[in-house]
Amino acid sequence: MTHDPTFWIIARASGLVAYGLLTASVLLGIVLKGRPFGRSVKPAAITDVHRFTAVLGLIAIAIHGTSLVLDRTISITPLALLVPGLIPYRPLWTSLGVVAAEAMLLVYVSFSQRKRIGARAWRRLHWTTYAIFALATLHGIAAGTDTTRPWALPMYGAAVGAVLAAAGWRALVPPTQGGTAREPNRDRPGALHRLRGVRGRGAEVAPAGR
Repeated sequence: MTHDPTFWIIARASGLVAYGLLTASVLLGIVLKGRPFGRSVKPAAITDVHRFTAVLGLIAIAIHGTSLVLDRTISITPLALLVPGLIPYRPLWTSLGVVAAEAMLLVYVSFSQRKRIGARAWRRLHWTTYAIFALATLHGIAAGTDTTRPWALPMYGAAVGAVLAAAGWRALVPPTQGGTAREPNRDRPGALHRLRGVRGRGAEVAPAGR
């Protein structure tokens, strides 16, 4: 009886799609924070695409894991998709994939819990996306069976290069606001109120100085 490679092909394809969507989500997050297009692109629109890309990535990961369980090339249990180290095939590198997937899910869930956990903790949690991307890259290169194909390493190299370039740009170039000064941080709604209060007091003091 010959082995049906359908689930194995789906697992490989969905893993590559998930990595591409993760890369896109990370890049969109950097664009959202840096705002290279000023006011020509609304941050709300980028946020929606960013979140949608993330959820598509999670769906691709779910398909990837389910296909690996259904395939008979390697014996993988559903529990092994949740607990790092239980997959017999290259356990170290597959464990990195498990950790990356769980961390990605945690970051996505944090979107709806932002007010509860606080803006500062939420931002710190989102810094882990760089680590998630690094773990996913190592997982794909070391555990992926397509790594030996001619297009695989250039694909990973392009993804890593794009993220590094975008992160470096974000660190060196200040955010733009359509040519105007940076607006108050939206994560701190009290900042605008305090700014207005200071301006109001300045207007009250001005007549006394005359």
